[in-house]
Parts: sequence; structure tokens; C-alpha cells
Amino acid sequence: MSRRFFRSAHNGAIEEPTINLTPLIDVVFVILIMFIVVAPLLELDRVELADAAIDPLEAPLNVQENSPISIHVSKDNLITLNNQRIALAQLTERLKEAKKRYPKAKPQVFHDRRAHFGTYQSIKNAAEAAGFQQMDVILKPT
Repeated sequence: MSRRFFRSAHNGAIEEPTINLTPLIDVVFVILIMFIVVAPLLELDRVELADAAIDPLEAPLNVQENSPISIHVSKDNLITLNNQRIALAQLTERLKEAKKRYPKAKPQVFHDRRAHFGTYQSIKNAAEAAGFQQMDVILKPT
């Protein structure tokens, strides 16, 4: 590896070229400050599935509103669909049946905070495979 050095015309000393990082640091600080200011303003009410187009005139969903499709995940990752225990492998087919019965309904997922995130991801994938474009996620504090 060779380094390039430059001889100074005045005294013959060898100088290494320098890179001024001040503008880069300034840009990073500006971006960081923007994230700090904008982050508290962001709030997700819904989880968008696939490439769903959301109607801007649609009123926001009330969490207390009961959906005919309710999925509960307990702290030990057991899944119930409409108060019936179900295996994850059967969830997609049961959600397809529910989609036929209630075409305009959105599933509500009540997820225990101690349950694994992988369980949520599997439920989300099953909902997408069943044809749902949106679902509501309610995290249970206990």
C-alpha cells in the first residue's frame, strides 16, 4: 500500500492530504435533529398489508368496535380465532372462510406483549394470504 504525500513548495516538508469532515458532520446532525423532531409526531393506527390503497375519507376505526374476525394471541403464543383455539397451520384457511363470510371486515389481532413477535408475523402473513388488505393490532398490556 502506498500513500501519496505532497511536498510543500515553501520548505520541502512532506504533507499528507486531509479530508475536511465538518460538512459531513453538520449534515448528520441536521438529519438527527429532524428525526428527533418528527418521531414523536408519527403514530400508527393501522398496519397496512401488501399494497392496500387506503380511502382518505374513511373514518378512523374505534378500538372498542367489535370485528366479526377476532384473533387473540396469549402470552404462551396460543392462537384463538373467534374464541376457538386454532393451530397456526389452519389459520390461513379459516381466515379465507371468514373473508368470504365478512368481505368488508378487518381482522382485529389482540396480541399479548409477552408473546413472540414471530407469532404476530405469522398471523400477518396468514391475513395477507387470505386476501385481507388491513388488520387492526391491539397490544394487550398483560
